Amino acid sequence: MRPHIGKPNAPTGMSCAQARESARRILAEQDAPAPLVADVLTVVSELVSNAVRHAGGVTDFRVTVRPDQVVVEVSDGSALLPHLRPASPHTPGGFGWRVVKTLAPGTFVRSHRRGKTVIAALPVPTVRPPAP
Repeated sequence: MRPHIGKPNAPTGMSCAQARESARRILAEQDAPAPLVADVLTVVSELVSNAVRHAGGVTDFRVTVRPDQVVVEVSDGSALLPHLRPASPHTPGGFGWRVVKTLAPGTFVRSHRRGKTVIAALPVPTVRPPAP
């Protein structure tokens, strides 16, 4: 995949569907493999839905494709940091942050005066040459 530097692409109020479509378009331009696209779209959905549900909406969105990783950045206006909730069969939801951290283990949060940005880096699978 060729490097593609993402550009801010999110007015406040960006929906999950809009974010997924933007990410899908960027990944298609880079001929990203289908399993990577699926993982990136899952992370995008989780981060954007959390920003909408818990933080007043998305204030910035960026997808950057690098040779070794795809970086998803979602900003919102809340200083409240995401956290793992204990799994409970009696409480619906609460699995999004766990899913993000599983697909993008190096995910971290950068706090700033306007809120926070969650930065999730998904590794690009290495392509093995065909066996002789």
